[in-house]
Amino acid sequence: MKEKLTSRKFWLATAAFLGSLGASITGIASGDTRLATVGIICSMLSAAIYSAAEAYVDAHRNDDV
Repeated sequence: MKEKLTSRKFWLATAAFLGSLGASITGIASGDTRLATVGIICSMLSAAIYSAAEAYVDAHRNDDV
């Protein structure tokens, strides 16, 4: 777990998720449905991209052993 918390990929994905979530909340609060939709989509994409990057790293880590 310590390795995940010190990972730059993890913190970048967390920042992207929080930024997208903030945009989504701003869109909802201001009534801008396009901004809210883009924020929600980007939140999901940041999680998906992080998962794909970790899967790629894990797959190649097993190849090196």
